[in-house]
Amino acid sequence: MQRRTFLFGLAAAPLLARAAPPSTMKDIEALQKDWKGLLPAGATVPSAEEPLKLSKDEWRKRLPPESFKVLREEGTERAGTSPLNDEKRPGIFACAGCGLPLFTSAMKFDSGTGWPSFFTSIQGAFETKKDFFLIYPRTEYHCKRCGGHHGHVFDDGPQPTGQRWCNNGVAL
Repeated sequence: MQRRTFLFGLAAAPLLARAAPPSTMKDIEALQKDWKGLLPAGATVPSAEEPLKLSKDEWRKRLPPESFKVLREEGTERAGTSPLNDEKRPGIFACAGCGLPLFTSAMKFDSGTGWPSFFTSIQGAFETKKDFFLIYPRTEYHCKRCGGHHGHVFDDGPQPTGQRWCNNGVAL
């Protein structure tokens, strides 16, 4: 199955009604844990516990150039260029490198930054590290399964988490 077909299938999965964003941390924890119910019947997903390690050349063959630059070289796509900024369909956002589910559409919000943004992630999907590239420390996050760079977490998101997981669209 092609990655695009897999992702569109996930995007079309039924989801709980998107009335209002969760208002309590208990609601957030439920979102983080109960995402598997959003998968289409019979769908399987890779486990974060099964690492995907490929050579640089294997990644180049597997990924489009823009995705390779972001996921494997920690690049950043230009703001406002991702069609996922306007994506409103219910479903799951998965890693473009390995297919690991990372976010649900119920976690997405319009941050006005030009990148797809989420107020939380699926539990256990990411590993984080400090990034000092712009001199001040930022929290960078990578897919737990393939190590692909996705973006940074900022403390200017909506409540109750106050977080903005700012993700490169080409990494999803």
